[in-house]
Amino acid sequence: MSRARSAEPEVVPVYIDTSKANIARVYDAFLNGKDNYEVDREVLRRVQQVTPEAAQLAWDNRNFLIRATRFIASQTGVTQYLDCGSGLPTAENTHQVAQRISPDSRVVYIDNDPIVIAHGRALLEENELTHFVSADIFEPEQILGNEGVRQHLDFDEPIALFQLGTLHHYAGKRDPAELMSVYIDALPSGSYVALSHFFDPENEEHSPLARRMEDAFLHSSMGTGLFRTRPQIEAMFGGLEFVEPGLTRCADWWPDGPQLKPLDPVSHCIVGGVARKP
Repeated sequence: MSRARSAEPEVVPVYIDTSKANIARVYDAFLNGKDNYEVDREVLRRVQQVTPEAAQLAWDNRNFLIRATRFIASQTGVTQYLDCGSGLPTAENTHQVAQRISPDSRVVYIDNDPIVIAHGRALLEENELTHFVSADIFEPEQILGNEGVRQHLDFDEPIALFQLGTLHHYAGKRDPAELMSVYIDALPSGSYVALSHFFDPENEEHSPLARRMEDAFLHSSMGTGLFRTRPQIEAMFGGLEFVEPGLTRCADWWPDGPQLKPLDPVSHCIVGGVARKP
């Protein structure tokens, strides 16, 4: 899945640290993007040694984002989005999907990677309903108290909170379910949470693959990428009411048509769900 590269040396802005892989740039490499460096592509190659179809993880996550956004925009009446860990801009971003269906939708992206912020702000210069805020998504108290977030989102009205492909890169001291509870407690009634996460199915067929991929991520220069179990991931929803079909493989969450081809093995190792706060 890796791409051919020019023999010319890469030009790296002075503020970019390329000694360690970066989550946003690694996902960009998985999606065949152009905003990544050799250290990021090495993570992709390392995981591909375990499973050549590793990039499907990123595509399943991206497609889940598109379908979840489309559902919220078309079915719930929610017009505010807090997208945590937005990543590098690509086709069909949250604001593009939501605003195509509901033009008055407001989207606030959160990320603290300098490349993401630079690209995002340039992309959104002429979009007055979409904004980027530079902050750490794993510090929910800071996010919820951020002036930019509060300026553009009304916490008296329902909000869609996205944590898509983010929490499996959290390995801090706090329990991720406790971290999510801070976000969920701040959301008003009628809000929605969409979350996707690397998954250990705990079965003989796919659990060994999940653990091998986890080992490849953790021993790469990125150093994160945990494949958690269903109870661990469900706990991150904090007792919210799941939208059918609940927490399921990302590829199975309201697909656009019948699944005619067998799923790649890696597609069994990433799950997602959307839930409502009563």
